[in-house]
Amino acid sequence: MLSRTAFQSKTISTDLVLPSETNPLNNLFGGELLARMDRAASISARRHSRRIVVTASVNHVAFNRAVPLGSVVMIEAKVSRAFSSSMEVYMDVWIEDRESGDRVKANEAIYTFVAVDETGRPVKVPELVPETELEIQRFDAALRRKQLSLVLAGKMKPADATELKALFE
Repeated sequence: MLSRTAFQSKTISTDLVLPSETNPLNNLFGGELLARMDRAASISARRHSRRIVVTASVNHVAFNRAVPLGSVVMIEAKVSRAFSSSMEVYMDVWIEDRESGDRVKANEAIYTFVAVDETGRPVKVPELVPETELEIQRFDAALRRKQLSLVLAGKMKPADATELKALFE
């Protein structure tokens, strides 16, 4: 199985915030943004694995800035690390100013997807080869996040979480 780069999974979703998608403050509903991110991340994971993918978890979401009515929202999703059958997808959410065209980062999120066959059984995915400095940082951090998740779920002993232990040594 050939490895792939994060760039090969890059997915950019661009959309407009409409009145039916906003709360009483005329900002995009958080749930609407979560759904948009899920779709972009699933396309990214599918591009990496070339398989059917299912959302396994929403690991992190940061709503740092409200997304106002009429904004152009861009979601950039890339696989940040591939494990055996799962892939972590990191997303940056940008708002494009209507008048100037300037972009500002509004939010970010990390989702995990699992590649499955036609019967829903997990299947192996290609390794990910990070290329840029940011991709390398996200790749390294993904293993720490996975180990933390496994420890918290009781599926890994803290003593076996080598990447987490290294942070404190």
